Amino acid sequence: MFAVLPFARKVLTRLIALFALVWVAACEPVGMGGMAGGSGQSIDPGAPVAVALLVPHGSSESGEAALARDIEAAAKMAVADLSGVQIDLRVYGTAGQPGQAQQAALNAVSDGAKIIIGPLHAESANAVALAVAPSNVNVLAFSNNPTIAGGNLFVLGQTFENTADRLVRYAAREGKDRIVTVYSNNLAGQLGQQAIAKAAANAGAQIVGEVGYDFSQDGVVDAVPRVTETANSTSAEAIFLTANSAGALPLFAQMLPENGLSPEMTQYIGLARWDTPAQTLELPGVQGGWFALPDRGKAQRFKARFAQRTGNEPHPIAGLGYDGIAAVGALIKTGKRDALSRSGLTQSAGFQGVDGVFRLRPDGTNQRGLAVGTVRDGRVVILDPAPQGFGGAGF
Repeated sequence: MFAVLPFARKVLTRLIALFALVWVAACEPVGMGGMAGGSGQSIDPGAPVAVALLVPHGSSESGEAALARDIEAAAKMAVADLSGVQIDLRVYGTAGQPGQAQQAALNAVSDGAKIIIGPLHAESANAVALAVAPSNVNVLAFSNNPTIAGGNLFVLGQTFENTADRLVRYAAREGKDRIVTVYSNNLAGQLGQQAIAKAAANAGAQIVGEVGYDFSQDGVVDAVPRVTETANSTSAEAIFLTANSAGALPLFAQMLPENGLSPEMTQYIGLARWDTPAQTLELPGVQGGWFALPDRGKAQRFKARFAQRTGNEPHPIAGLGYDGIAAVGALIKTGKRDALSRSGLTQSAGFQGVDGVFRLRPDGTNQRGLAVGTVRDGRVVILDPAPQGFGGAGF
């Protein structure tokens, strides 16, 4: 049985380093962010508006220095792209620590910041939102963890709920509405499982089985026959995997087909991106599978501009720095003194970001326009394009 593992282990080793920070924002939840306020600071739209950017400069964690650099560079790109709007961008280092992030936020408010973009980690974002709530300052954090959202704290990162909703609705339209969820028994896996269950209820699909597994090689190996048995006994039409390329996906993608669960007969769906890094496209089980991804044209244009400006490709979540500034800039341009209030931030029309359209929800989470893609012969093919606005297909 273990003869199938060396290839998967090899691919997994190549991917771990690249994905180590992608889900760094999905830290352990600390509680609901901020307080019940969030009405926001009043601004003078005709004068420069002070905006604080909190990034993990000074962090001891490997890779966070580069991430902080890229987020800052993306935010400055956005400021340069604004027309008819003046933003006084002020950058504060957090060292990736809640205490330092909180103090940086208090310093920013003392310096006159009308809104805060960042920080990165969920625990830090929660601490920042709580600290500045009495000053009526809203926070747009880079986290993708919905459990901290609310009050004056909004999360910019793409959430599991957003992705699951897009994919389950597409699956239901395509007649693949009997779903088995496969998830790891850790925070990320459990949040993913809950998101899929909620999406199924909203789309009229049915979760016919759920298989949890320990987040280890032995846990995956033990889960494979249980997944196959559950799929066969429930007449499942789709297997929805929460695993990503830095985790269990390489093993599942090889072992499930070899255990008799053919992707040609049962639709594989992934909660994570299956197109980055490129080595993921080599995995046998992802061929024909479905996953969600942003508008590829817009994403590629941002990457090209960023590389031309900085000399390096952006970190996968660096674009959130651009999105935060783009949203703030669009609101200031309306000329309203309460542009950065909760009602302004949650306008239904949303904003245009580096990956396409997005909007902030009253509960502090976000909704992003995503495409549905598949893998054919190691290449990505778009099955359903990302929506260009809200209210149409794809939402």
